[in-house]
Amino acid sequence: MSNGSPFPPPRRLRGTIVLAVLAAVLVAAGAGYLVLRSLRGGGAPPGAAHPAASASAGDGHRPDRKDGKGDGSPGNGSGAHSGKGNPHGSLKGKTVLIDPGHNTRNHDHVREIARLVNIGNDRKECDTTGTSTDAGYAEASFTLDVARRARTILRHQGAKVVFTQDGDRPYGPCVDERAAAGNRAHADAAISIHADGSAVGNRGFHVILPARVTAGAADTSAIVAPSRQLGERVAGRFVAVTGSAPSNYIGGGTGLDVRSDLGGLNLSTVPKVFIECGNMRDPKDAAHLTDAAWRQKAARGISEGITDFLTS
Repeated sequence: MSNGSPFPPPRRLRGTIVLAVLAAVLVAAGAGYLVLRSLRGGGAPPGAAHPAASASAGDGHRPDRKDGKGDGSPGNGSGAHSGKGNPHGSLKGKTVLIDPGHNTRNHDHVREIARLVNIGNDRKECDTTGTSTDAGYAEASFTLDVARRARTILRHQGAKVVFTQDGDRPYGPCVDERAAAGNRAHADAAISIHADGSAVGNRGFHVILPARVTAGAADTSAIVAPSRQLGERVAGRFVAVTGSAPSNYIGGGTGLDVRSDLGGLNLSTVPKVFIECGNMRDPKDAAHLTDAAWRQKAARGISEGITDFLTS
C-alpha cells in the first residue's frame, strides 16, 4: 500500500534491514564452519577410502580347505579407522615382518609339510602347496614377487624388513615358525601375503584379522585391536592403489574377515594380518595377479597400508 511518499514506509525498511543482518550472520557462520573443519582435518583424503563395517559372509562361501585357508571362523569386520597416519611417511626405527605365503618348492616336500603343528586351539599342517591360476602360475611365486616388491618400498622409507622365507628354503617354513619369526623380530607390524583359490566368479581381495584366541600357546588378546587397525589401513590403501574391489564372497563387502584357525595369526604376539590379494581361479582376477604392473600396485597398496598404520 502506498501513502504517496517517495520513500518506502518505515516498517518495510526495518524488515529489509533485519533480513540483511540475518543473511550476513548465516554466511559468516557457514564460512566459520568450513575453516574449523579444515583446521580439524575433516573429511577423508582423496583415495584413502576404507572398507565399511558389517558382518562377514558365512562359512558356506569360503574356499576349499585344500589350500589350507578355508572353513575358518565367521568374520565380523566392523569399524573403519579414524587415525591420521601418513601412507608415505618415514619408517626409520620400525621393523616389518613380511611372510610370503607357501613356498615354490613345497610340492617336492609333501611329507614334510603334511606334518601337524600346534596352533594353540588345534593342530594343522605345517604348510600347504597353495593354489595357482588355471595356466599354472603358482600362488607361492606370486606371494614372493609381491613381498620382494613391498620390501623394496618399505626399505626405501627407512624400515627394517624381515622375511620368513626368501626362496632360500627347501620347503615351508611351518606356520608356527612363520609366527615365531615376527615375534623374535619384535616386529611393529607383520603381514602374510597370499592369493585365494576359490570358485570362478568369486572376485576381489580380503584382509584376514586375528580372532581372540586364548588356548595353549596362543593368546591373541593383546594384538586383536592393533591388528584390526593394521588390517583396515591395508584394506583402505589396497583399494586406493590397485582399484580392486573388496571380496564379493567373503567379508560382506568390507574386505575384512576374522579367523581363529590360522596358526600364523594365533601364535603371533605382534600386530599381524593376512591379505588374500585376489582369486587365482577366477580368470579376471588371475589377469591382474599375473600382471607385473598390477603386482607392483599390490605391493604399493600393502606398503602404504603398513606405513599408514605405523605413522598414526
